[in-house]
Amino acid sequence: MVTRDLVGARVVAVHAHPDDEALFGGGILAQLASRGAEVTVVTCTLGEQGEVIGAPYSGLVADEADQLGGFRIAELQHSLAALGVRGEHLRRAGAFRDSGMVGSPSAEHPRAFVNCGEEATAALREVFERIRPQLVLTYGPDGGYGHPDHIQAHRITHAAAEESGIQRIVWSVNSAAHTAAALADITEVPRGWRMPETGELAVVDSWDIEVELSDQDLAARLEAMRAHPTQIWVADGTVSATNPEAAYAGVKSTAECAAVFALSNLITQPVMRTEYAQLGAGTAFPVGASDIMAGLTW
Repeated sequence: MVTRDLVGARVVAVHAHPDDEALFGGGILAQLASRGAEVTVVTCTLGEQGEVIGAPYSGLVADEADQLGGFRIAELQHSLAALGVRGEHLRRAGAFRDSGMVGSPSAEHPRAFVNCGEEATAALREVFERIRPQLVLTYGPDGGYGHPDHIQAHRITHAAAEESGIQRIVWSVNSAAHTAAALADITEVPRGWRMPETGELAVVDSWDIEVELSDQDLAARLEAMRAHPTQIWVADGTVSATNPEAAYAGVKSTAECAAVFALSNLITQPVMRTEYAQLGAGTAFPVGASDIMAGLTW
């Protein structure tokens, strides 16, 4: 039985695109919500520049119909419901546009998130002042894997948090050692997928806290990932109107690798039963802590 020990606590996660809330610390968010915390996901763009998995809606991409952002709003809503958290768009839906990957011409758009630092910081500061969270989750200085919008999300989070009273900011990361162990448990990948080469997955050698996910937390995270079928392909046989093709992976043990997924690049990645974070700012974790709220007051 889950203990409702976080009633009254407030948490904000700042993410660049729809699907990031599921991919970066989604299990932690689900766990905090189930324990009674008020968890809000702030999504900075609509992910308009994303690619699309599955043929039925492949024409929604920016270079064709340019309707992907609106479609991803619905995916985000389903994901938030799966995690048991509330969500809002920074300033308003569509205020800031997906900047695309490094070197993309889309970064020249006047509404591209990378060009709107001051406005975005002011908008996020208003969110922090209204919600008054004790804990904020986002990415590290490299954005997790170098995406310009993730880096911008990191920057505005720390800028907006100044003099806000936020007790702790954490960065969602993946453990290099545990990711390697989980990958070693994968015995078969779906047709067309491949295993990652050295350095292809964003991982770190050190972290400040690791949070064990319950079966309920893990199930919520996986449901949230499945809610983004244009972006995430879970290799568990799931099909949808968006991606009608089933994918299956072989895993010799689920102790490390609870599930297998890929993004549109079809590079195999593990879903693990533990999530990791680094301390970005604020109150340090008590020695030996496994609760991401440990040491905070509300």
